[in-house]
Amino acid sequence: MEYSEMNINAVFVEDPEGGYSAYIEGIPGVNTQGETLEEARENLKDALKMVLEVNKELSQKRLNPDIISIKEVINLSA
Repeated sequence: MEYSEMNINAVFVEDPEGGYSAYIEGIPGVNTQGETLEEARENLKDALKMVLEVNKELSQKRLNPDIISIKEVINLSA
């Protein structure tokens, strides 16, 4: 799956005791943390990729070969 064209808003929350937690609003399960903002950012990218890959695998398992399914790329900015 190609992710290079995808832009998603992320939320980073500084922990008063150190480090950051991070999540993406609207996509359950995409959350992480890091000691630095950069580490939290990279961890969040990894978490997003993992959630999208798992969702893709689960949707493929649910496809019924007897029913016509259409897969296409959509552009959210259009």
